[in-house]
Amino acid sequence: MLIIISFVAGAFIIYPRIFDLSSELSRLSTKSESIEHISFFIYRYLFFCLLIWILLLVNVRERSFRFFPAGLLKTAFITAVAYGVYVMISRLISKHVDIFTGLLLFQFVVTFLLCAFTGYVLSLYAEQREREMEIEQLKTENLQSRCEALASQINPHFFFNSLNSLSALVRCNRKEQTLEYINKLSGVFRYSLQSDKKGLVELREELDFLDSFRYLQEIRYADNLRFDINIPESKKSKLIPVFSLLPLMGNIVKHNMIDSENLMHVSVFVNDNDELVFSNPVHHKLDNTEELNGLGLSSLADRFELLLNKKIRIEDRNGVFRVFLPL
Repeated sequence: MLIIISFVAGAFIIYPRIFDLSSELSRLSTKSESIEHISFFIYRYLFFCLLIWILLLVNVRERSFRFFPAGLLKTAFITAVAYGVYVMISRLISKHVDIFTGLLLFQFVVTFLLCAFTGYVLSLYAEQREREMEIEQLKTENLQSRCEALASQINPHFFFNSLNSLSALVRCNRKEQTLEYINKLSGVFRYSLQSDKKGLVELREELDFLDSFRYLQEIRYADNLRFDINIPESKKSKLIPVFSLLPLMGNIVKHNMIDSENLMHVSVFVNDNDELVFSNPVHHKLDNTEELNGLGLSSLADRFELLLNKKIRIEDRNGVFRVFLPL
């Protein structure tokens, strides 16, 4: 890009010479003088192209001269040196004595100002882009830490609740259920350890995690909590942010009464818009004053916007709470 800009800007700088070229050639008497004049014209054009390329390169890539005054001084110094080199070469290769004219000085001044201003603008643009990338990186790291914090929510109260349920199964001497419970519990923690650094996972991985997680909850709440999961096999290869279903499960348990009088039937399916729908009836706890936010749905919404550039939808109508997750 800089090379293309240099050739275009070089033609802009010497355009007065381009208009005068035909008249200057008509005043020359011999063919050798015409060839020499055309050669000198080409040399002058290429010299300015090279100078513009060097000045732009210095202004754009020299991070130490990001500030305008320092870059201006460096550009002025290079331009002055280039003018001296141009004068010496011109006196050696041509008989033309236009090297000290006001037009030539004006061309070098325009070159200096054009490259300094263009380099400064490009440096500001590059700096702005760098800051935007840093902000995006910070957002990514922040959401990653929130995702890890969300995953770590499994560990404290969930772990002890699971142990209580496991001890109840052991006391009841329900060996088959105890072994299955241990297997599902290990699956939950295995997924937590293996997926904490991932961004997107296949839907089938989340469903396998949900299968283990919901088994533990069904044991905890006996027959008062049931799941109806109906996902076509063709949809399971679609991608979704990791731990998308965990906050939805957490909200159900945290914000609803689940007992024999308040049965909880959770439906999970994919609609025609390729959205994973997580639906459950609402049985508010009597002392529940917390909102569905914090490390739950708000973190989930942030991760969907960052990783998929899509928004989740939430509906709370007629006693049914639904969350729509785009795949």
